[in-house]
Amino acid sequence: MKKEVILVVDDMEINRDILESILESEYTVVQAASGVEAINMIFSAAVMPSLVLLDIMMPEMDGLTVLAKMKENPLTARIPVIFITAADPDNTETRGLSLGAADYIAKPFNASVVKIRIANQLTIQKYQAHLEELVDQKVAELVRSKDKMLNNMANVIEYRNLESGQHVKRTSGMTRILLDFLRNHSEYGRNVPPRDEDIIVKSVPLHDIGKIAIPDNILLKPGALTKEEFEVIKTHSAIGSEIIDTMLDEEDPSFRKHCRDICRHHHERWDGRGYPDGLSGEEIPLSARILAIVDVYDALVSPRIYKLPFSHEDAVKIITESSATQFDPQLVKAFLEVQDQFESFDRVNV
Repeated sequence: MKKEVILVVDDMEINRDILESILESEYTVVQAASGVEAINMIFSAAVMPSLVLLDIMMPEMDGLTVLAKMKENPLTARIPVIFITAADPDNTETRGLSLGAADYIAKPFNASVVKIRIANQLTIQKYQAHLEELVDQKVAELVRSKDKMLNNMANVIEYRNLESGQHVKRTSGMTRILLDFLRNHSEYGRNVPPRDEDIIVKSVPLHDIGKIAIPDNILLKPGALTKEEFEVIKTHSAIGSEIIDTMLDEEDPSFRKHCRDICRHHHERWDGRGYPDGLSGEEIPLSARILAIVDVYDALVSPRIYKLPFSHEDAVKIITESSATQFDPQLVKAFLEVQDQFESFDRVNV
């Protein structure tokens, strides 16, 4: 069984050697003669200790500074540090513990105390790591369960529309394509944090959830809608945002926000003549502006009970002609750059 690594940092060689003699039967002991040497060893990955025994009073860089630097680095922040010191504990203990020191060991060393305190800290570290792993597993399970529930709900809506259920998959996939392009092309001024990208893509399947409140005689009408019927259809975006408000809790406010923005505003227009709120330009949330293009493209190239599918070329022409009126002109430019990916994705996912 591989031994755990203990890094001993002290400018006095005799102290390092004493600690190594106490610990070498149970651990792999690595020595550093200064704080600077210790930081260089750890940050260069020359050694990644399970625990650090750290002297406080050292030239160049004292132990408190070493600890502070370790806590600033995500790779080393969780490594337990035990101070070894003969200094007056009244000040050093308070400062060290406030910086995140795990414990103190006084000089001269008591071999039994040294072993017990190290063993205790390593046990606590393992227990915390195990708990974090369990929490991560539980969170992942809940996320998978929520994602499955939301996608199933979105598919029910699509099936109720007499569609294949692929609309959800296509709009999510094409939204991802457009987001990837925007992230990698800063000249479009649409950089989105990676986490928000994932949330936006996961929010897309719920964009038409409000249609569950639309009567079948209107939703499934094979011909053109009357003015009054279209006004009823238009209510689905506001209804959808209300459903999101009641269905999603505040545990993930970013997910709720993107779901709500997409549900409510994907029928807004760049020129302000959309619904339900008549927003214009960049008043419309970016996620909704992106989905507006994706949703219209997929609606155009897909068969519906009231129409045959348009060709990819015709769909691109319609969207291009609607730049700066219905759609964000910068996003239309981005769409034109990835239109071949849209066409390929649509052909695969039919």
